[in-house]
Amino acid sequence: MRQLSENLFLFEDTCNVYVVRSAHDAVLIDFGDGDVLQHLSTIGVTRVTDVLMTHHHRDQAQGLPRAVAAGINVWVPHTEQDLFASIDAHWQAREIYNNYNMRQDGYSLLASIRVAGTLRDYQTRQFGQHTFTVVPTPGHTTGSITLLSQIDGKRVAFTGDLIAAPGKVWSMAATQWSYNGAEGVAASIASLLDLKDRQADVLLPSHGEPMRDPQDAMDLLVSRFRRLLDERAQNPRLFSLRAQPYAPITPHLLRNRTSTANSYVLLSHSGKALLIDFGYDFVTGLASGSDRASRRPWLYTLPMLKRDFGVTSIDVVVPTHYHDDHVAGFNLLRECEGTQVWAAENFADVLECPSRYDLPCLWYDPIRVDRALPLDEPIAWQEHTLTLHAQPGHTLYAVAIQFEVDGKRVLAIGDQYQGDDGAQWNYVYQNRFRIADYRESASLYRALQPDLILSGHWEPLWVTPEYLDRLQERGESLERLHRELLPLDAVNFDAEGFGVWLRPYQVTARAGETIVFEVEVRNPFARQAQASLRMVVPADWCAQPNEVCLSLSARETRITSFAVTPHGAAVRRARVAVDVTIDGKRFGQQAKAFVTVTPFVEANGDE
Repeated sequence: MRQLSENLFLFEDTCNVYVVRSAHDAVLIDFGDGDVLQHLSTIGVTRVTDVLMTHHHRDQAQGLPRAVAAGINVWVPHTEQDLFASIDAHWQAREIYNNYNMRQDGYSLLASIRVAGTLRDYQTRQFGQHTFTVVPTPGHTTGSITLLSQIDGKRVAFTGDLIAAPGKVWSMAATQWSYNGAEGVAASIASLLDLKDRQADVLLPSHGEPMRDPQDAMDLLVSRFRRLLDERAQNPRLFSLRAQPYAPITPHLLRNRTSTANSYVLLSHSGKALLIDFGYDFVTGLASGSDRASRRPWLYTLPMLKRDFGVTSIDVVVPTHYHDDHVAGFNLLRECEGTQVWAAENFADVLECPSRYDLPCLWYDPIRVDRALPLDEPIAWQEHTLTLHAQPGHTLYAVAIQFEVDGKRVLAIGDQYQGDDGAQWNYVYQNRFRIADYRESASLYRALQPDLILSGHWEPLWVTPEYLDRLQERGESLERLHRELLPLDAVNFDAEGFGVWLRPYQVTARAGETIVFEVEVRNPFARQAQASLRMVVPADWCAQPNEVCLSLSARETRITSFAVTPHGAAVRRARVAVDVTIDGKRFGQQAKAFVTVTPFVEANGDE
């Protein structure tokens, strides 16, 4: 046990474990194998209240079961929570054969542990007599954090494995987040530059000695990393994008040049800003996989936005659709900037209750909507007026956002179209694409006559009459091709190919607890028909009623419900389904949902 200052100690284990003392209590930064617990009495500590983890690797975390058994609260990075608390599911799902995922999530815990909570990016929390600020510092892993605190008169930074010594890192292999990529190198540069701006007095790494000249230590590492990226010819725009992340389209309309999906900024004379979409800010490359720990939103460019354009607050954010690359940063905006989320009424529930829906590209956490916006009605924000129009195509749950700024009629369309010419279809059947969607969106654009179209992944497009004509022709062509390809005269389930949907799609319940499922059914026939719906559940479960019969008019869609009660042992992702027959024709078990059953707990707490 080495004393670094009056109340700060370092214990060398499988990683550096830092002890922050508050009288006879202590907080630990990382845990190693847990041997530190046997040595605390030498510094007068009788109780450890909390362990704060910088990242999920086993050298930091392998002893955590000892901490949990001792009644110590374990706090983990929010992005990496599943690699602590749900690691069993990770090991079951992780690719082994034909593996192109080079992330070091194979260096995770062997078994799940109980966590007290998560350390959310930019959050400041008090543990003992000290406060800690969570700074997102991806690089060594996508979800790595640095913890900043004022201890014994010094501003110290617990940096995990972001830096090991002046100009050095503990692992280069960890910075490769994809096959032959260098995403973590670029992310490390961004993180180091951000950490430099925060003016720490001392850097305390997970491996290596404390660094009491942080600026020079980080400058040397940035310089070496930059030479590596130059040699690899990767991320050539990293430094220019950091210097100027936002580019004006018009004086009061900006584009974020650094995000995976474009986000746009509408500026007000008051200094307030409205964002259209905000997913993954300042992306240095995407990690392999799509689990929670592979996707890291942050607010990296907001200080530059405020500095360069006089923005005083991020007042409102409005999504064009629900996909993760357009909404991943919304919760951070609310928590850190006080930003309100305004979302169209046709998909506000998808944001707030993602587990209800069987859809691609859902964000992992619910996003609370402060204001559900009606469609086709003007919405005032500051001196601007926005109107949201339903825009199915890329997804059923999307809008085109119409507004005027600096004398230009603008339409933000999200991911409806793609390609340099802005006319290529971008439909995904499981997003609930319908065959007439692109004809209808072309008609909408022609009616609105925008001067400028803002897309989700391409450069802003100045509109010509010829462009609108091309969209109309292509939309009609796409519809015609689907009508030729599908047997719609006999059975019309549109482009989706299904006529039944089950919600919620994912639900957790205790054994004996009743779950109400909502079933949406569509009549695929051009005539009135009888629909028979039967809930299919595991053998020892109960479904009420056993069967629902509905009379549906031609092409009608109706919603009904079933009550399902699970029994028996705890299980992860048990399957339930709806078997449907319409007008005597069997379509089988078209819709499914997952039910995770937790053990029944008696009133006295005994399982």
